[in-house]
Amino acid sequence: MTAIEFNYAICNTSRTLRSFAIRLTKDVDDANDLLQDTLVKAFLNREKYLDGTNLKAWLYTIMKNTFITNYQRMIRKNTFIDNSENLHYLNSSAAMIENGAYSKFALEDIHKALNSLDTVYSDPFMMYFNGYKYHEISDKLEIPIGTVKNRIHIARKELKDQLKIYENALG
Repeated sequence: MTAIEFNYAICNTSRTLRSFAIRLTKDVDDANDLLQDTLVKAFLNREKYLDGTNLKAWLYTIMKNTFITNYQRMIRKNTFIDNSENLHYLNSSAAMIENGAYSKFALEDIHKALNSLDTVYSDPFMMYFNGYKYHEISDKLEIPIGTVKNRIHIARKELKDQLKIYENALG
């Protein structure tokens, strides 16, 4: 695929990418930033795209990974942005919970489900949940990266099965 064909194909996909970005970020400005970051990464990594593969899926994966990386970075900083006129940055160590009773029950169930997991699965899962990359988990636990991915997948599946009651709670 030539550069012109690649650019044309990306331009045709950008409208659906924008709606996906809005669904992820729930904010038009953040969605535009995410779309821009995604397109820049796609153009910079054009040589990694293989002809004949699904360009739309490739772009969606880039966008999803960019969103997750940005979100994890924000969580690690533990910084919240005040959207008032002055745009202050607020460092907060405590999270606010709207419905304490429901959240308490959910949190207890999550802890029970996590505690019921075999440590072989829960350790890699919790490390991944806390922001570690697959290769970091692999190095720290001294297991192959494929095993790390498999154990995280199994942990997610078991947690999902155990927490089915909350499946429709978030809408």
